[in-house]
Amino acid sequence: MTLTLGEYSMLDISGIKRLQFDVLVIGAGGAGLSAAIAASQEKNIRVGLVCKSLLGKAHTVMAEGGMAAALGNVDNRDDWKIHFRDTMRGGKMLNNWKMAQIHAEHAPERVRELEHWGAVFDRTKEGLINQRNFGGHRYPRLAHVGDRTGLEMIRTLQDHGIHQGIDIQMECTALDILKDKSGKISGVVCMYRETGEFIVFETKSLIFATGGAGKAWEVTSNSWEYTGDGYGMAYEAGAELIDMEFNQFHPTGMVWPPSVKGILVTEGVRGEGGILKNSEGKRFMFDYIPEKFANETADSEEEAARWLKGDKNARRPPELLTRDVVARAINTEVKAGRGSVHGGAYLDIATQRSAEDIKRKLPSMYHQFKVLAELDITKEPMEVGPTCHYFMGGIKVEAETSMTNVDGLFACGEAAGGMHGANRLGGNSLSDLLVFGNLSGVEASKYSRKIKSMPKSNDEDIKRIIKNATSILNREKGNNPYLIHEDLQKNMQYNVGIIRTKNEIKDGISEIDNLKSQFKDVKAAGTSQFNPGWHEALALRNLLISAEAVSKSAFMREESRGAHTREDFPSEMKEWLEYNIINKKGKDGKMETIKVKRSEPEAELKRIANSSIEELEKEVKLDHTK
Repeated sequence: MTLTLGEYSMLDISGIKRLQFDVLVIGAGGAGLSAAIAASQEKNIRVGLVCKSLLGKAHTVMAEGGMAAALGNVDNRDDWKIHFRDTMRGGKMLNNWKMAQIHAEHAPERVRELEHWGAVFDRTKEGLINQRNFGGHRYPRLAHVGDRTGLEMIRTLQDHGIHQGIDIQMECTALDILKDKSGKISGVVCMYRETGEFIVFETKSLIFATGGAGKAWEVTSNSWEYTGDGYGMAYEAGAELIDMEFNQFHPTGMVWPPSVKGILVTEGVRGEGGILKNSEGKRFMFDYIPEKFANETADSEEEAARWLKGDKNARRPPELLTRDVVARAINTEVKAGRGSVHGGAYLDIATQRSAEDIKRKLPSMYHQFKVLAELDITKEPMEVGPTCHYFMGGIKVEAETSMTNVDGLFACGEAAGGMHGANRLGGNSLSDLLVFGNLSGVEASKYSRKIKSMPKSNDEDIKRIIKNATSILNREKGNNPYLIHEDLQKNMQYNVGIIRTKNEIKDGISEIDNLKSQFKDVKAAGTSQFNPGWHEALALRNLLISAEAVSKSAFMREESRGAHTREDFPSEMKEWLEYNIINKKGKDGKMETIKVKRSEPEAELKRIANSSIEELEKEVKLDHTK
């Protein structure tokens, strides 16, 4: 339905509440809280924080295993250079080089800061922050709190943040960005989920910490909030999306029983010795060691057992290979008819650790599955398989500032793309939240301080946004938002899932076009109050934009790299290493998908990333001696 300017003008917005901030953060997970805290440190900077759910219920709490930082508390050979190398190799060298450097260098500082604010980490015998092994990391690097690290992060940031003078708006959904005449950020229109009331937040700078869009898939570890809100709003405002084809399927989500389907089994289970077996009882990961990781991976069960006992001369078990490798291996075993009863693989920690060790090191895993699945992981294996988990792509930002190509719009955490390249290493997400949440908050406050007066929004833009939202309620009849969402999830699961082909992606894009047409006439029954159907409909636009960006990028990248696997192009292609894929809104209103040449990295960073581990360990040892 097209509305004229006159129809918009008839809408009275004089009674709509308005609040003003210097910095406004959308999203109250680890990244959003970090950003808000950092921004609030600047004197006379008014900071607002908008969260879609209740404060403390962020999806960050589902990150259980730990946060990666080269503290060197368990193995003093660790260093930011090796962390950087691991991150680049894990991301198949497609990472934003500068972001990977900033992350590796600053992660230890941010973790120690979190400790200073009250985070209660597990400890070594010497009283230092304990660190565990994780897939893709050379050394034990993940600072952790049992298997509930994300929860402890949110608790600490929340407890610290409420004392910083931050204005918090809960159960409030952001609908669209506002800009002034010059194209700078001027605010955002939001809606309170309980009452359906609209509110306009006027701001000099805006930070998106909105997470990903995992709810576009049928099997996902993501919570209901993950509907691509930041991606959709940024795209509509003229920002670019980068590398959206890289969608990580966590290798170990529960596939059975139905009560826990999609729930993650933390990588910490494998970090503590958990092994993967097929229906024949074979420990199959030894068959899937990529050549590039062969020198750093155990090639026998005997060596893997020595590693588990603490032998520093033994190499890591193949279960701790990068997530893309493990996910594809499980998928291959299932397709070959060697999967578990319910279409996954068996993850066994019971035969590798004592019951007391499991309960002490993995308390949440033990209690969660005992209660929800009637499964005792100290006695039985878990049935696990790949589940849509994380977006490596996202809103394109500058490495040093976290700002997008839209003046005054910043992004951090999973909402931002570039840091993780083609595949994220486990544990890098939590330290990413801290590092780039902090950076975006600092830079947004600097940006806002330079703007003397509040940018002015166009009232007609506000009316248009509200009219578009309420038209969903005002139609006499229309399409069911739940059915559209269900069809989208099935489409992405089947056509743009863990293994992709040209024809399937093409079919997926065609179906998205069909669903976009259906969305134009979506209808939610009832009023604006307490209306989950309306909320579902409002999320659809952003889900569809995210799904279209993923699909068109996946179609364009004709290779397999990291989390993006093309069955018709099974190998990494050297020429594709030179390109990122960008999605942006064209002048005709349609999505443009283009290849963009990557800039050359600093010579020193390139040298570090391509050094052999032996060379780099010698260099780091010398650095530490100095």
